[in-house]
Amino acid sequence: MKQVIREVREGSIGEELGLERGDALIRIDGSEIEDVLDYYYLLEGESIELEILTKDGETVFCQVDKDEDEDLGLVFEEEFMGRYRHCANRCIFCFIDQLPKGLRSTLYFKDDDARLSFLSGNYITMTNMSQEDFDKIVRYRMSPINISIHTTDPELRVRMLKNPNASNLMPRLQMLKENGITMNGQIVLCKGFNDGKNLDRTVRELAELRPEMQSVSIVPFGLTKFRDGLEKIEPFTGEEAAAVIDQIEPVQKRFYEETGMHFIHLSDEFYIMADRDIPEEERYDGYLQIENGVGMMRLFINETEEAISQLDPSEDLSGHVSIVTGVSPSRYIKETCRKIEALYPKAKIDVHVIINHFFGETITVSGLLTGKDIVEQLKGKDLGDRLFLPQNLLKADEDILLDDMTLPGLEEALQVSISVVQSSGDAFVDGIVDALRENAHRS
Repeated sequence: MKQVIREVREGSIGEELGLERGDALIRIDGSEIEDVLDYYYLLEGESIELEILTKDGETVFCQVDKDEDEDLGLVFEEEFMGRYRHCANRCIFCFIDQLPKGLRSTLYFKDDDARLSFLSGNYITMTNMSQEDFDKIVRYRMSPINISIHTTDPELRVRMLKNPNASNLMPRLQMLKENGITMNGQIVLCKGFNDGKNLDRTVRELAELRPEMQSVSIVPFGLTKFRDGLEKIEPFTGEEAAAVIDQIEPVQKRFYEETGMHFIHLSDEFYIMADRDIPEEERYDGYLQIENGVGMMRLFINETEEAISQLDPSEDLSGHVSIVTGVSPSRYIKETCRKIEALYPKAKIDVHVIINHFFGETITVSGLLTGKDIVEQLKGKDLGDRLFLPQNLLKADEDILLDDMTLPGLEEALQVSISVVQSSGDAFVDGIVDALRENAHRS
């Protein structure tokens, strides 16, 4: 299988070899490259031979001496050197199935690809993997692999994923453990399905896979208003979220006493729904599951506190700025802004909590807010000198919101200058303070 080169990076080994756009990589050390995993594995050697088919149709061989981890600087037409693997499941909790029509096409793509798990940290169910795929994971020592587990009960997993291949999870996890493959797990908790005693069983059986199974997150099912024709699932109430916390925290404590790791982690949403304080930093085992919303608020709180402690209260800062946030993080956003205002009494920082009418009020995270909801709820309000939006509202590397509204379009609709702040707590504090500092200098 040939891998056509789209770009040769400046100053790279590929440029030194004279490789060009349109040339194709055929083999490394005589081995064909079926996908990106083969490519990275075969690159590990310090001395390798490349077989190249030039764009003029000539076959050439290039001997490369390099550092063990040094890349060739090649970008290929197919990023993963093979098609993405689509999800073969029809999970009862699938968020994509709850999207309305008319959003950009990339939002509807369901991936379930082991390559994406290894390279990008995506979670996979392993229901569409062949024995050859598992052999490749073991041969190439692909770690960590992130796995969507949900339940270890075979019959229930088939029911939740609506795929008969979902029943063989535990033998596959055991095989990965026996071969020393590091794993992380995820459980999307659905009330009335995999909670209660079934959750106890799942946690117990996954704990038997330690230390190769190094962490497991539990996140609540995300419910939008677009569930017509889908299986009925009720959201957790505050009391029920508190019950889940009370179920898991003693288990965390026991695991920590046994191994020094808490192993099982609840997402921040459970604590927010239950109106309980976010746990201390030590509970998160180095934030192994932060991409699943586990410890994200704790990290934000710690970073904002550190950033505020470094501010100079003698600065004469003033001005009026506004912040956009979703319901879930709003308590901590407001607390941070009040601390800044306490240092600088001439400053006014308004926090605007946007209700998600687009997806439904049960969706409370900032990252799923749309431009339409922001405009409808803020239009005509005094937003001050600047409006801050969190980075996670935007499409990667583009100034476009989830509903394709652009930042310039949002600025025009609200008649305010907009700045985007990164997700870290120090960037949040610095962004606000810099805006106040600029305003003070103008005044």
